[in-house]
Amino acid sequence: MTAFVVLRQASRRDASELAILADIASHGFASWLWFADVTKDVSDTPLERGRLKMSEEEAVGGWRDAVVAEAYGEVAGIAIGHALDRGIGDIEATIAATEPMLALQKMVVGSWFIGSLGVYRHLRGIGIGRRLLEDQIERAGRRPVSLITSSNNEAALSLYERNGFLEAARADAVPLFENSKRHAWVLMTRSAV
Repeated sequence: MTAFVVLRQASRRDASELAILADIASHGFASWLWFADVTKDVSDTPLERGRLKMSEEEAVGGWRDAVVAEAYGEVAGIAIGHALDRGIGDIEATIAATEPMLALQKMVVGSWFIGSLGVYRHLRGIGIGRRLLEDQIERAGRRPVSLITSSNNEAALSLYERNGFLEAARADAVPLFENSKRHAWVLMTRSAV
């Protein structure tokens, strides 16, 4: 079913698509973080800041760590993953909303960490996310694979569970706004093969 999906390594010129899809994957959390730089006059919009971050040459979680899925002649989705090394232990959250996710990441040092996996809504449900996930599992080699998703993202939870991921831990998310829907961040891990 997914033979029509072509995966390729991202390039720097994919930075705009990477920013949009990372924001979609995070349900707007990424652009919320990027907005802080807008208020500091680093960029004009959150997505512009995201594009700049994705285009940085040495950035972890940027274009060098990304895979792009193309289908029907367009970018359909992305996955961004990297080895989670001990350096994560030295990072301190500077924003309260990132503290729970950082604490969860520190629990899975040594794993391959999928920081973003997103597919445009009009192309969901046809196997693109599964294909991107399979590719990330292959890239992990013999490492366990870990990721964090929202407890209210039922489609993502189902996809990950069907592909051998189990819940390892969860932490309450810090609400971004007064009327934010309450949820938890769920750390899911798939054992090394």
